[in-house]
Amino acid sequence: MADLTADAQLRLLGEACTEKWPLDTNAGFTVYKGQPLMLVVGTDENHAVPFVTALVVDPLDICLGIAAEQKTVVAGAPETTLIEVYVWPSIIGFKSAVYTDVDLGKPIYMSDSGTLSSTIGDNANIGTLFKVQDGYAFVALDTPKLCTGA
Repeated sequence: MADLTADAQLRLLGEACTEKWPLDTNAGFTVYKGQPLMLVVGTDENHAVPFVTALVVDPLDICLGIAAEQKTVVAGAPETTLIEVYVWPSIIGFKSAVYTDVDLGKPIYMSDSGTLSSTIGDNANIGTLFKVQDGYAFVALDTPKLCTGA
């Protein structure tokens, strides 16, 4: 897969928990539902940016969670736009045919904003595989969290 160009198909298992975060406006972008959001150390540690393949993840960066809605910001606009983000203890289902029950309990990362991965590296760490059902991989979020494996 690749970075999202539209909202992801998500399913919720149980009750969702969300937080609101202000978006960074150093650059204009669209955040899609289902996209991980980050606080990037050394640039703007108070405003969220969407995780995409091009973002180099630092071990001190924080994965805030998964966007619960789509939002667009314009470069240079006031940093007052808030976005709702799914956080711990939410369990979010992502459309995926990669995982099976044998993978339950594995740490889950996103290698780009549209692909689940088991690879640590330069990826956003979002949680643990909780369940696989009907073409969805359900991830128990443990965000916000440091991306220490980057």
